[in-house]
Amino acid sequence: MTFADLSTLLSQYRAAVEAQIGMLEQLRELAHRGREQVHAPFRPDSVHQVIDERDRLMTTLVALESELTPIRQTLATARDQLLHLVEYREVVELHRRGLQLVEEVVRNDEDSRNALREAELLRRTTAEALERSESTLAAYRRVVMPTAAAATLVNRKG
Repeated sequence: MTFADLSTLLSQYRAAVEAQIGMLEQLRELAHRGREQVHAPFRPDSVHQVIDERDRLMTTLVALESELTPIRQTLATARDQLLHLVEYREVVELHRRGLQLVEEVVRNDEDSRNALREAELLRRTTAEALERSESTLAAYRRVVMPTAAAATLVNRKG
């Protein structure tokens, strides 16, 4: 492959990586929205909207990545020829930026999962406390309000 071909391929690759960065930034925003929704009143429509947008972005990202794999391999093979180019160094920096975005999204997702686990634990604890209270209240009700059969028994003897 000629240097001109490699340079053109590098430019195309850079454009695709910039598109990936844009999608990763959208994913980061969705991750922030998802984390905020954990602490907000539950609204299924907004949760589903985030999930649908995320699925759409992930599908596009995966498809783009599969198209870029052979280009990346070609550029990696010709790395020594491209090292002196400013555009090559810029692409390397874009890769670092992409990695940072991925790490941020993963961190936000982990925070959201932890918050959801805590909310589920709180929900279970609250439900158990309510059940115990209901049992205690039912027992108290039986003591305070005797059944009609018990009242007639007292009435007959008295």
